Amino acid sequence: MFRHASHAPGLILALVGAVLVAGCGKSPTGPPPAGIQPQIVSVQDNFSYQISNVQNYTGSATYSWQNSGTGASVNQATSVSGGAITLTLLDGAGTQVYTRTLSDNGTFPSTAGTAGKWRVRVDYAGATATVNFSAQKL
Repeated sequence: MFRHASHAPGLILALVGAVLVAGCGKSPTGPPPAGIQPQIVSVQDNFSYQISNVQNYTGSATYSWQNSGTGASVNQATSVSGGAITLTLLDGAGTQVYTRTLSDNGTFPSTAGTAGKWRVRVDYAGATATVNFSAQKL
């Protein structure tokens, strides 16, 4: 199949990456943030986001999440040692229903919103952290 064995690993990695992104339902609104590579699972009514090591990063990204409910339960388990990280949820109508610093750990409800295609925005400001949060339909 390949003329040169050295081309196979790169092609295989590219294909695996495409399958992982497609399989997880990751839908960023722009290119992936430089310097971080989150592990994201976005399936109907459940969204999770994890990064094991962020170092002094500033930037943001928005992801799509299909929520058939009118609210979300957000579980935050993040360790921030520098800077700040903010999580914001927008409901199916684009209305902000949740915003909180990821320095706050625990489980928190969003306000009531509209079912549909929700947006999950993560904003980093000089952050050094291990990031872990999830959102589930209420």
